[in-house]
Amino acid sequence: MRNQIYGILFIFAIVFGLSGISSKAIADQTAMVYKSGDRSSGYTYATKETQSIQDDDLANPAYLWLDEGAELWNKVEGKAGKSLRTAWQIVGEYASEAGVTYPKYNAKLGKMQSLEQRINQLRTEVMGAKPYKWESKEMLSITIFIRNLSRGKPMNVSIDGPVIPFFNAGKKFFEAKRGQLDMSCMNCHEENNGNMIRANTLSEGQSNGFPTYRLKWQKPGSIHRRFRGCNKQVRSKPFKYGSDEYVNLELYVAWRGRGLSVETPAIRN
Repeated sequence: MRNQIYGILFIFAIVFGLSGISSKAIADQTAMVYKSGDRSSGYTYATKETQSIQDDDLANPAYLWLDEGAELWNKVEGKAGKSLRTAWQIVGEYASEAGVTYPKYNAKLGKMQSLEQRINQLRTEVMGAKPYKWESKEMLSITIFIRNLSRGKPMNVSIDGPVIPFFNAGKKFFEAKRGQLDMSCMNCHEENNGNMIRANTLSEGQSNGFPTYRLKWQKPGSIHRRFRGCNKQVRSKPFKYGSDEYVNLELYVAWRGRGLSVETPAIRN
């Protein structure tokens, strides 16, 4: 029944531009920071119609995944008979900060770890449960739920101490030209943001809204899905989901958006 309601509201939002379905949800947007210094969220590059869908929680179709994520958060699974919520408490981390601090350095692994990887580590090591597949509905749902706990908080990843070489690797990836088109992330998202490519306006490539519901995809997707799509567009072989290359790049991109509010789940074209 709730799915039907969301579907009706989503259609209404597109047709009528969200003239006022939920004034509370729209009012909450006033606390969001879409510009920080010389950095701007992809929200500022979106059309008014797209912004309107994101601005109202009742019309945002990604909330179907968020609702499922809330159920998964409290679901007891695995040999240990624990929920992910309990597992997070056991390791002494604040889930409400995860959305602004990941990727984080994991001393046990000796490298950076994305939020998706942390979720699966807790599932396997603490809960005794099977890991989620990267772009599965379960992984997207729980990641959206956890990052949404940080909504409105400023992006604030650490780039100090043992993180430095991974940050530098992510920066190098961002600036390196690749593929048959010989283009880098920087070419599009720093040198040409605001310009048109085909029918879309190039943004700064910020990650503060991921997992993001893309109208093009008709579903949410992770930042690694976006990385893979960009690599394919320049005719470069994409890396695997969760690869060290993409996690390091995710770290650098998150740093580029420092100070911008977490918007998950954001809406983009």
